[in-house]
Amino acid sequence: MNSNHPPAVNETRLRVRYAETDQMGVVYHSNHLIWFEVGRVELLRQLGFSYRDMEREDDCFIAVAEVKCRYRAPVYYDDEVMVRTRLRNVRESVVHFGYELVRADSGALLAEGETTHIVTDSNMKVAALPEKYLKVFRDAVGKRSP
Repeated sequence: MNSNHPPAVNETRLRVRYAETDQMGVVYHSNHLIWFEVGRVELLRQLGFSYRDMEREDDCFIAVAEVKCRYRAPVYYDDEVMVRTRLRNVRESVVHFGYELVRADSGALLAEGETTHIVTDSNMKVAALPEKYLKVFRDAVGKRSP
């Protein structure tokens, strides 16, 4: 019997707004990072909670420590993009997300990336992820909690 859970993936569809494009009509590169955040927030919502809950109820923040993005193809105004977000790894004070941006109609890969987050309290001191989140995150990665 397999003791692992299937990894959780969130898919969020968005349409490129004109304001997100540059002079060449291509989505400006930093918008990809905003879309990563959209996917991350929606994945948390899918898992049953929100950043707001974490911050207000548990004094728990997941601060971005590192971002990587590899651009594969240009994205244009009015394109529909699917943001695929998954938890890659979780430790007591570190959370690692992975992302794929794909063209909604064809599935063509537009960009891929990852973010690493440090868990902190409201004073920006490193803290342990509360157990209720750690369990859900481990399950979302596909690993059974001990």
